[in-house]
Amino acid sequence: MSYCGLSVNSDATTASTEFSPQVRRVKLEKQSEIRIHVTQISPLKLRVLHGQVEIFGSELPRNVWLTFPPLQQFAVFTWYGATLEIDGVTEADNTSVETPMVSYLSVHNSLQVQRHRVTSSTRDYVSSQGPRVIIVGDSDSGKSTLAKMLLSWAAKDGCKPTFVDLNIGQSSITIPGTIAATSVEMPVDPVEGLPLHKALVHYFGHTTATNNLKLYKYLVEELARELEAEFAIKAESRRSGMVIDTMGWTSGLGYQLLLHAIRTFNASLVIVLGQETELVYDLNKAFKFKKNVQILNLERSSGVFSRYSDFRKMLRNNSIQVNYF
Repeated sequence: MSYCGLSVNSDATTASTEFSPQVRRVKLEKQSEIRIHVTQISPLKLRVLHGQVEIFGSELPRNVWLTFPPLQQFAVFTWYGATLEIDGVTEADNTSVETPMVSYLSVHNSLQVQRHRVTSSTRDYVSSQGPRVIIVGDSDSGKSTLAKMLLSWAAKDGCKPTFVDLNIGQSSITIPGTIAATSVEMPVDPVEGLPLHKALVHYFGHTTATNNLKLYKYLVEELARELEAEFAIKAESRRSGMVIDTMGWTSGLGYQLLLHAIRTFNASLVIVLGQETELVYDLNKAFKFKKNVQILNLERSSGVFSRYSDFRKMLRNNSIQVNYF
């Protein structure tokens, strides 16, 4: 896999970085991670010296510098232990052995069993549907991160899941104010993110759905119709299923929009991130007669960065600049 933030190591690169006061080594124990927040001012470079690590479920190459742009937030995780080098100043970084990765990987393995089952034993359209996963929870609960992990792991195992992004406030595919979907055929690029060149995009024009609830619901339904039409002729995409990210609005009208999305995309698994006891109860009650809908409550990562309102605006502006300038 190629990375857009990649700069292949050379003797000159090694000589210039080994004596830089900003370069430091970080040793990670097995099943631990370092959580990094890149500053607004300058990019950050990182490379793997020993061991295997991943970002958003995508394994990083060894002895290759990757350059992460300003404001990017991510966690570098290792299953078996690793040593990294970091070149640059971070806004914040910390290491932790307390991660929910084992439970997240367990979900992936369960989804792969479902994908294998429909691939090997069914042919008709209805019974050959792969898992459709929708991730819900409050803002800063790690929904987008989990979505990218599930997509990367599935792609690594040879599947081509479709990512659906309904979060108009902080889009992971294109600019804010849009809902979009894209097929993921390779692990998510840890620097550049999700593929845009094949994306289906609908422009809503606002970062909150309350500006036009009717239009938002219409665009969600239109995107679902387009994907159903695509799945009807692409068996591999159909069997690989969907991973759907949502807004961090889970009460009142936000809850009604979640129900609308779950039903519109015929979700088979609803993952609730965090200690959302009331939300889990309400969803179980709403779908108690739907045997094909499972509600699963997962622990959120303790390392998720909280993003204040001004920082969210900064991220939105930065996203627009990256995509258009």
